[in-house]
Amino acid sequence: MRTTTVVVGAGHAGLAVSHYLTASSIDHVLIERGEVANSWRTERWESLRLLTPNWQARVPGFAYDGDDPDGFMDMTEVVTFIERYARLVAPSLQPHTTVESVRRNGTGYQVVTDRGVWHATTVVLATGGCNIPKVPPFAADLPGFVTSFTPMQYTKPSALPDGGVLVVGASASGVQIAEEVHGSGRPVTLAVGEHVRMPRTYRGKDILWWMDQTGLHDERYDEIDDIGRARRVPAPQLVGKPERTTLDLNALTDQGVRLVGRLVGIADGKALFSGSLRNKCTLADLKLGRLLDTIDEWVGSNGLDGQVGPVQRFAPTRVEESPPLVLDLAKGGIGTVIWATGFEPDHSWLHVPVLDRKGRLCHDGGVVSGSPGLYRIGLNFLRRRKSSFIHGTGDDACDLVGHLAARVGARPPDRPG
Repeated sequence: MRTTTVVVGAGHAGLAVSHYLTASSIDHVLIERGEVANSWRTERWESLRLLTPNWQARVPGFAYDGDDPDGFMDMTEVVTFIERYARLVAPSLQPHTTVESVRRNGTGYQVVTDRGVWHATTVVLATGGCNIPKVPPFAADLPGFVTSFTPMQYTKPSALPDGGVLVVGASASGVQIAEEVHGSGRPVTLAVGEHVRMPRTYRGKDILWWMDQTGLHDERYDEIDDIGRARRVPAPQLVGKPERTTLDLNALTDQGVRLVGRLVGIADGKALFSGSLRNKCTLADLKLGRLLDTIDEWVGSNGLDGQVGPVQRFAPTRVEESPPLVLDLAKGGIGTVIWATGFEPDHSWLHVPVLDRKGRLCHDGGVVSGSPGLYRIGLNFLRRRKSSFIHGTGDDACDLVGHLAARVGARPPDRPG
């Protein structure tokens, strides 16, 4: 089977690429291992909501049109949103088809699936950036009475074994899971490493509204001094609740969650923590202050001080005087560890020499280095700071399809207004 472009993945990113490929009259096929929006259906816990408000749910040619623009979609609503978009885009779709390998084949690519082989001039990888949970090797040293979960395996507190819970990681997933588990009546300890503190609202507006308005979300990858570092920054401590409440470490402390430093090892049934908790929290507080200063400067320079709420500053993160460096898991009653330590993309089926020594894809804003005609979309800070959000997909897809169109001699798509 032959086509000009194979798109691997039929989530919102793959569908956005399809939208622009169609606009450029480029024949293509979408290959999806499950159904449309498969990851949203199968790899999220039950209570999860988007951390972006509904008004920000927009993709090329389609946007949220419900009656709760300031709310936050749950997973069922996200799937419905993407299904509606798929019906609008109407791509040539191969569902329930697993890609087994992608290889160079002359001037193009051979895409081998469990339902046949495709030959294409170009390939776009739209498989998301959260395919494999990152769990440290020392997780294997946990004693047998402790059960491990990742956010992909966690569903709800009642599905956990009895006992206390150690949540490792204090970014978006970690703080949300810690709050939910503690709210169910279980004691929770949260191991805190590097994190991004962010209020849900600031000066009367959602913080992500400010990120859009000030242009921070549109900051490009080629404007950043250390883009590698920027791409590894953790997800902000945000939660999508109807009440639009802020969920930071102070809020968790107030609820009774205990904070400890970054988990650095397991030995003899004991969890070992770094002594850097206070420094990590101070650094996050300083970065938050710089973000709020940037917003305030933008408000002032645009003469909007009288149209939004007053300047706010938030109390420093509270850390106990001497956080424990060791936790005996048995004596501490820990029955579960949840590894909210991030994710990485799965490129195990990509048999093209485009990975660095750490297994990371080498690319220039989604144009894969050293393999002409191969593209990637859906990674953190791919081309813009907003790349990992649903609303960040459109601009990235337009850019990449424009590059792809030039390669195959097609008309580039029009940039959205």
